[in-house]
Amino acid sequence: MRARGRSTRILKLVIGLILAAGLASGCGGAGGGDQGEGQTVTLRLSHQWPKATTEEGDFRSVLAERFAQEVEERTNGQVTIRIYPNASLVEPTEQYKAITQGALDMSVFPLDYASGEVPQFSITLMPAMVQSHAQAQNWKEAEIGRRIEEITQENGIKILTWIWNAGGIGVRQGDPVVSPDDVEPGAVARAAGPRVEQMLRRVGYSITSMPSSEIYNAMQTGVLDVAVTSASSFCSYRIYEVTDAYTSPTENTFWFMFEPLIIGTEQFEQLTPEQQRTFEEVGAELQQFAYEASEKDDAQCEQQFREAGVTVAHINDAAFEQWREASQPVWEDFAREVEGGQELIELARKVPTE
Repeated sequence: MRARGRSTRILKLVIGLILAAGLASGCGGAGGGDQGEGQTVTLRLSHQWPKATTEEGDFRSVLAERFAQEVEERTNGQVTIRIYPNASLVEPTEQYKAITQGALDMSVFPLDYASGEVPQFSITLMPAMVQSHAQAQNWKEAEIGRRIEEITQENGIKILTWIWNAGGIGVRQGDPVVSPDDVEPGAVARAAGPRVEQMLRRVGYSITSMPSSEIYNAMQTGVLDVAVTSASSFCSYRIYEVTDAYTSPTENTFWFMFEPLIIGTEQFEQLTPEQQRTFEEVGAELQQFAYEASEKDDAQCEQQFREAGVTVAHINDAAFEQWREASQPVWEDFAREVEGGQELIELARKVPTE
């Protein structure tokens, strides 16, 4: 991860350029709740995933394209969403800050990237807390889901579509990592999320932080020995080209990350009531696609690794219990250190697995 000072300077530069462009063009952000009849509004949606169409590509990018297309059609062109893929507008880890500061309107965003600003967000990437897609999909209607939506709203963002990704483990050279016993002490790993990193340090890894879009180069150059990220990112970024072994999440995984489609609450409130309903309806209609596509990606990615000649392994139930045991002290630290952390841990543990 780049130094915080440099990231802040880049963000400020981006904000200045966007605001200047908005003033010059007369459009800016959401356009204001008092917009007149027929007035158009353009929103900026940034994400780190490769560019896609409404039919092909990384499903998170596809979802963004479909959302933008549906909104434009249903509002008769009154609302346009301009999409900036590949982190071409804002750095991945800075997107939350950009939304809350008005330089960006929307994102498909890994929520735990913003845990430095909102520590409670780490509950959505707590190691070994979510074991399967079925359990992940139960969060939205459970009490933990309601608390997450409250916390996000209190901190300036609104969730439109829930997106969960299961994560695999890629090894640059050597054998697959299935259980903590397979960890090579001192090997450099990327995991995303401070609490997952904390757990991996406990089992022997050294840690470096970076967005998933930077993993390929880090593996290729030997900066990184092991990468933990979503199956979707493993394949979208072609990481199978730079790994010897891959642990697929199709059975169990200690890494499930929440990466919802979001809009800033201020930007949402500036839309007309009819436009707000359209946003909520389109987001809800894409929900099943998000769940099914994420699960489908796990199997497709595993096949791509096999076809690339990479050794593929799985975490069985016994190995998962070892990861969960290694994660327990991390849960306890979160409960003790984060305001409301104990409640969040208890609510998350109540979510049914099937």
